[in-house]
Amino acid sequence: MSRQAPRPPSIQFTPRDEQDILLSVIVPVYNEERTIAAILDQVRAIPIPKEIIVVDDFSTDGTRSVLTSEVEAEGTRVFLHSSNLGKGGAVRTGLQHVQGDVVIIQDADLEYDPRDFHALLKPILEGRSKAVYGSRFLGEHKAMYFWHSLGNKFLTLVTNILFDTTLSDMETCYKVFTRDIADGLDIRQMRWGIDPEITAKILRQGVRIYEVPISYNGREFWEGKKISWTDGFVILWTLLRYRVAR
Repeated sequence: MSRQAPRPPSIQFTPRDEQDILLSVIVPVYNEERTIAAILDQVRAIPIPKEIIVVDDFSTDGTRSVLTSEVEAEGTRVFLHSSNLGKGGAVRTGLQHVQGDVVIIQDADLEYDPRDFHALLKPILEGRSKAVYGSRFLGEHKAMYFWHSLGNKFLTLVTNILFDTTLSDMETCYKVFTRDIADGLDIRQMRWGIDPEITAKILRQGVRIYEVPISYNGREFWEGKKISWTDGFVILWTLLRYRVAR
């Protein structure tokens, strides 16, 4: 629905104030009719210069109807997939249209609170790291399903072993990184393999990921939660693949 603007060249990021940067917020969306307007309002309320890149992954509910009113909103661009590619595919599309200095991925389901943007950006602005993850296990959070929590911790442990790091939450949605890192990701995993792919590619660049606590309000399956235990096998395979890939 929006044409891609000429993309400025990748820049080397230097520490600065958050009012002096442009934050690119990528919002992958699939069947989030009930929450998409609310999450976009929450993102817009954060007093940081930003562009919002919404990618609808061929929703089949009323999400696209809701998004028609968002097309003209200042600082918001909406892109529509003609088929369902998965979250990885939506994020990949979003990355192709990024023009900001720093990129953040924001799910559309209200599990993650945009008020955490300030904490997520701080280590980058202070020059401590070029990649920051928001950990659901370090901050206040709604109790998760036991098996989901166990699976998440297992996959994070595998990540730490394979890539010699000490993350607490590899599967978090809140992944924040500078533009030069975004330009080099070249996402290949179209579905749930996106989180280990991004993590592996950042770590293989020699970048140490900084973690900060975030709040987390996990939703129930009846509210539309989509990931299942079978997706864990895809994530595990992706971790192993990118560990041995040249």
